Amino acid sequence: MRDFFPPAALQFLDFLVLYEISSLPFPSEEALNHSGLFSNRSAVKLAPIFCFAFSFIAPAARPQVPKPTPSKKPDAQARPAGDKTPPTTPSTPHVLDSADIEAFFDGIIPLQLERSDVAGASVLVMKDGKLLLQKGYGYSNFKDKKHVDPAATIFRLASISKLFTWVAVMQLQEQGKLDLDTDINQYLDFQIRPAFGRPITLRNLMTHTGGFEEEVRDIILVKPTQQPSLRDFLIHNQPRRLFPPGIVPGYSNYGVGLGSYIVQRVSGQPFEQYVADHIFAPLGMTHSTFYQPPPKDLESLPSEGYRDSTAKDPIGFEIFNPVGAGGISSTAADMGRFGLTLLNGGELDGKRILKPETLAAMYTPQFRANDQMPALGMGFYETWRNDLRWIGHEGDLIAFHSLFFIERSQKLILFVSFNSAGGAGKARPELVQMFTDRYFPGNSSQNFITMSQQDLKSVEGTYQSTRRADSTKIRLNNLFSQRTASLDKEGVLQIGDIKDLRGHTIKWKPIAKDLFSQVDGQRRLFAVRDGSGKVIRLAYDFPGVQAERIAWYDSAGFVYALCAASVVILAAVIIASLYRVGRRLLFKNRPQPAPQSGTAWLPRTTRIAAWLWLILLGGIFGFLASTGDDLAPPTQAWDKYLYFVNTVTVIAILFSLLAIGSGLIAWFRADLRRITQLKFSLVGLACLVLFWLAIHWNILGPVTRL
Repeated sequence: MRDFFPPAALQFLDFLVLYEISSLPFPSEEALNHSGLFSNRSAVKLAPIFCFAFSFIAPAARPQVPKPTPSKKPDAQARPAGDKTPPTTPSTPHVLDSADIEAFFDGIIPLQLERSDVAGASVLVMKDGKLLLQKGYGYSNFKDKKHVDPAATIFRLASISKLFTWVAVMQLQEQGKLDLDTDINQYLDFQIRPAFGRPITLRNLMTHTGGFEEEVRDIILVKPTQQPSLRDFLIHNQPRRLFPPGIVPGYSNYGVGLGSYIVQRVSGQPFEQYVADHIFAPLGMTHSTFYQPPPKDLESLPSEGYRDSTAKDPIGFEIFNPVGAGGISSTAADMGRFGLTLLNGGELDGKRILKPETLAAMYTPQFRANDQMPALGMGFYETWRNDLRWIGHEGDLIAFHSLFFIERSQKLILFVSFNSAGGAGKARPELVQMFTDRYFPGNSSQNFITMSQQDLKSVEGTYQSTRRADSTKIRLNNLFSQRTASLDKEGVLQIGDIKDLRGHTIKWKPIAKDLFSQVDGQRRLFAVRDGSGKVIRLAYDFPGVQAERIAWYDSAGFVYALCAASVVILAAVIIASLYRVGRRLLFKNRPQPAPQSGTAWLPRTTRIAAWLWLILLGGIFGFLASTGDDLAPPTQAWDKYLYFVNTVTVIAILFSLLAIGSGLIAWFRADLRRITQLKFSLVGLACLVLFWLAIHWNILGPVTRL
């Protein structure tokens, strides 16, 4: 998942989808999407500010493209080209029993813990109602060498919370208290602002098609002095709308938070207590809670979480907002009971939490690119591998990274959770792929087809994620999450630096019109076209996020080039000013050089503008560089710094207007040489570019909305 973001963006995302701000997709890319944090190592650390500074200091950084999106059916008449991939998995499955399963996980989990500096993991595998493996690996407290107990050690499961939120919603729907297709404003005591002339429904929220932009302020809190209530969080952090509801997926923690608040409003119980009474208690999930931190009877059981290194102190208990999108704490044993309930049609040990037909409706595809792509159900999403159709969810916080999937045809349950940031990379996709290939190998080869060069080239372009913010300071992160789709010299599609688990750039070939498959792999992407036939989005395997084509003037390459040129010009102004000041100080007794006839120094206001821009950028970059990975997600504590950034930016813009004016006026002064006029204009143009950047990318933007 983190493959979708460049290293720099990964830090801002680190707090956005490392933090869940949830997963971009490819089996576990999703992590990007889950939490809603900027993940990563897909992460957004200081969002706008970092990206802003980085765009100037590292203009050569390569742009990238976000995740693609759903699209239409493949063309059955596409012409086969006779090009087939070799089988990607072995033909003989291993025996799926306790001994082989334990040998498999004993071979891979310790290696992953060592490789990725993960303190511990908790694992559960069940089939046909039988427990095959329930085991802890490593430590829940690395310093004290406290071992993970899969039955008692509580892990933070982040976005897996969403499954419980939607089960709660469906319980109330069964009772006739909720309508999935009614305007959600009917269930709220505050209003979701109107947009696009269409109301948002619970079904939209379940499929991440409410159209909300990303929001990350206060999404992760560690040892807060004050924790906002669910209602206050939703009111004060209501995002703008990017898309009409039901059209474009954009993974949204806020949308799920609305679902949990609706449960609270309609049931008359706090959301945490409702789930405890109506899901955890009936299922005997005695070590599970949505209370953050856990109540006293569980407070000694949570595993520590490690952000950067197990050699450092743990991060502390991560409080996730809104609670229904990522607040659950649970154990492997309890998640096994939840999985059994899902596979048993909503009943366990004689206690029923949902009717079989209700669960069947939740599993039914509600949104997908087409029938050849994995779908979103009601809260669940599909992950395909070989002939298995896993369905479930992943979850990501700063330290914890988890996976919970069931496979209904084989009556399988797979759960794993890591308690360190190192678990956010390829550990989970590795497990899903290797487990599936070992016990359910697939031998089917793919038939690639020949598409016209025109159709192939229509996919080329630069894309950004549909899970993004356009109206807040976080918008600048969009520069880092861009990816470029292009054809290589052999006509094979590649997308940015999206790589497979071996670290090789993935190549895509068509298997139907607009439907592409990974060469020597099973990932897919689909080109979504508008009514005129233009490709407007790309859909990947994770159906909760897509990649949307962007205009040329928003492409990272173009922006970086403009910024780099502007910084060089303003740096030259600063160097010239310092040279003159130094000469006056060092050679006080010598006559100072005067400008040649027709030459003029830049006005003081212009030089002030140059100083302001470079000091602002340098200060931001210096702060980020000194903070490194220790920077936490944005909270209210950021406000005073962001107000300061806004103030300095406004002053820089005012002086920039004077510099731009000087550049224009210079051309009406006949006494100036052409080279002087050009100098004034170039500096004015550089200030204009930074002025545009500050406004267009929200460097000067809202402080209390992030």
